[in-house]
Amino acid sequence: MRADRLVAVLLLLQSRGRVTAAEVAAELEVSLATARRDLEALSTAGVPVYPQPGRGGGWSLVGGARTDLSGLTRDEAHALFLVAGPAAGDPATRTALRKLVRALPGTFRAEAEAAAQAVVVDHGAWGDVPEGRPALVDRLQRSVVTRHRVELTYASRRGRSRRVVEPLGLVAKDEVWYLLADGLAGRRTFRVDRVEAVAERAETFDVPADFDLAREWSRVVDEVERRRSTTVATVVVAERFLPVLRRQFGRHCTDVRSDVHDAGAGRVRCRLAAPTALDLARTLAGWGGDLEVLAPDTVRDELARLGRELTRTYDVQPTVGRAPADVPS
Repeated sequence: MRADRLVAVLLLLQSRGRVTAAEVAAELEVSLATARRDLEALSTAGVPVYPQPGRGGGWSLVGGARTDLSGLTRDEAHALFLVAGPAAGDPATRTALRKLVRALPGTFRAEAEAAAQAVVVDHGAWGDVPEGRPALVDRLQRSVVTRHRVELTYASRRGRSRRVVEPLGLVAKDEVWYLLADGLAGRRTFRVDRVEAVAERAETFDVPADFDLAREWSRVVDEVERRRSTTVATVVVAERFLPVLRRQFGRHCTDVRSDVHDAGAGRVRCRLAAPTALDLARTLAGWGGDLEVLAPDTVRDELARLGRELTRTYDVQPTVGRAPADVPS
């Protein structure tokens, strides 16, 4: 749920005391199902919001209709602003945060403002210019929120295609945005930077009752990582280099402590994975003699081949019996 919409729901509860999901949907211009999910998400996240069934019921804030913003505790206010603060580059989010600060109890305001400014998210690596948020992300996000089908013009490795999909959610991973969507071919994951055009259609759709974006993305990641770890090499490395190896290979560096004793003093044995033997060899070649590949032979052969190529390219033949050029004879 977007930070600005979360703030809008809280402010609506603050001003009215009790609201129905239909009132939230009308006020925020979202579907009834989305309004219900937003209210339930607030409650699940620990915000003191609860439903009252029956005639005259609705959703209320713990503590009464005129509690200071929602009855948020100090820790809850801190958590909310820490989450929303890094997104405050967006004008709508900045406006929402200003309104939220004014609605907080006076004793919370200074700390809430400090929390909003406590974290800066810099997505650029050292030496890089960070890329901006893709323009199509906002359009796709609106369709996710309003539950409208969209027609994508998509350029994959197999060529350009057009397809109508039901956008379920967006994920940003390592500066790349992905769209999870249902379509005629089933559930698919699309890279947003390969989407050339988006056309929202008039028809809406219902999200599957069992769909959870975080759980579904975890499944996608597991499947991608499984395909990226089909070749496994057993290596021996000095124990002091393990942190570097772990950072380089991430989840594809395993069993790093299982064979400490038979690997030799100060050395450990571990397994590294990559899609192919060549991928592993190219990565490990930079370690030189600091790391030894025990198996499989395919990786060892690729390392030997790379070594021969480097030797042919960079080896300088010794000049026996001849003074260096810069030494006078």
